[in-house]
Amino acid sequence: MSGQSITDRITAAQHSVTGSAVSKTVCKATTHEIMGPKKKHLDYLIQCTNEMNVNIPQLADTLFERTTNTSWVVVFKSLIATHHLMVYGNERFIQYLASRNTLFNLSNFLDKSGLQGYDMSTFIRRYSRYLNEKAVSYRQVAFDFTKVKRGADGVMRTMNTEKLLKTLPIVQNQMDSLLDFNVNANELTNGVINAAFMLLFKDAIRLFAAYNEGIINLLEKYFDMKKAQCKEGLDIYKKFLTRMTRISEFLKVAEQVGIDRGDIPDLSQAPSSLLDALEQHLASLEGKKVKDSTAASRASTLSNAVSSLANTSISFTKVDEREKQAALEEEQARLKALKEQRLKELSKKPSTSSTTAASPVSTATGSISTAPAIDLFSTPSSTSSTSKVPSDLLDLQPAFQPSLPLPTGLPVANSWGGFSASPVPQPVSSMSLNVDFDSVFGNKSTANSTDAAVASPNQSLPPSIQQPNKLVSDDLDSSLANLVGNLGIGNGTAKK
Repeated sequence: MSGQSITDRITAAQHSVTGSAVSKTVCKATTHEIMGPKKKHLDYLIQCTNEMNVNIPQLADTLFERTTNTSWVVVFKSLIATHHLMVYGNERFIQYLASRNTLFNLSNFLDKSGLQGYDMSTFIRRYSRYLNEKAVSYRQVAFDFTKVKRGADGVMRTMNTEKLLKTLPIVQNQMDSLLDFNVNANELTNGVINAAFMLLFKDAIRLFAAYNEGIINLLEKYFDMKKAQCKEGLDIYKKFLTRMTRISEFLKVAEQVGIDRGDIPDLSQAPSSLLDALEQHLASLEGKKVKDSTAASRASTLSNAVSSLANTSISFTKVDEREKQAALEEEQARLKALKEQRLKELSKKPSTSSTTAASPVSTATGSISTAPAIDLFSTPSSTSSTSKVPSDLLDLQPAFQPSLPLPTGLPVANSWGGFSASPVPQPVSSMSLNVDFDSVFGNKSTANSTDAAVASPNQSLPPSIQQPNKLVSDDLDSSLANLVGNLGIGNGTAKK
């Protein structure tokens, strides 16, 4: 299987919808593509470990969740991404891993999808054991052996005897779990396992350098130790010789797969006479008979051994410096490329910024709107007010249905929610009032004067059955009619 699967794309899309950029990047770094995680994804996750607003437990849990996949590719790449963050990420990431009781439970992992799945499952089980041991080691000593300060004033060289005898077995256990990966050059057949091997190779160099400095410190203190301490120290040194042989084989595999010879340190073994001197010193403390050895010969043997091991430390230091220099050059090249890209972007649009700064009006549309501004405080015209009144009044009284046109002088609802009334009463339109002056001044009978005063269709209805939601114009008509009747102008008496 090559390329991103449909499952990978759907999973990434789901995290895009939920807005989880970290989870999306983890899925992108652990796709079904048979290649190592992409550098851009790993760099983003490293940056996340340095951000204080990123939830480290959530990031780690997302990686652990990916290891529950049935595909060996996804699981292997999840382990690689976790290892990468342990090495290059912020220290609080490995601190969180060390605080957990369990990390990867992959001792029974097996991908039965194909022959390659069977082969890679073996290395997945071994790799997960090493990462678990790496986290346990950090929990026990509160620092990472691959990142400790080295040299004459380094951590392992300045430890006291009691602490040194407790720390060296921890280094041995981590070294054993790393060397148990036990891969041959012909088994590095794909980009996934190659990426894992490169991380293990770098860890092996740094871990053995710390181990080597711890042994130098042990040898310098050995002849001043108590009997029980000497016995424990001798056992540690014998195991160190065995692991030196195994690390030499591991470095040979690295050389066979194309790693530069300058990146592989030279291992210098201590003379075999040193082991004899250590054993004789312990035997003398136990009261056994041993061949006589002068202090001068013992000091000479110890000096030669320490010198050989110191040369190994120097070789490891040179490899570290070369790697740091390569990383620095890579970072400078990246910054240079970014700077050139930025200069190109600025050179393509030199006039855009000046145009924008000179004129506050945007010219993106190519024209300027010349529509007149709306005066919110102006008095509306008669035409607009007449057409607007019904809609505004309908909002206030839903049951309202106008039956007559409104005169222009009536109060009109304005846009501010109130009524604007004219200070001077406007003349009533002849369409709404029809007064018979002959009847008013006595030319007609009094009985017909009141009925003929106003020619309104609604005036013929009794007041009790008139519609409650009548216009203001109807109220004006009835008011005028009542006024005429009350004044008694039309009493039937004609003027003489």
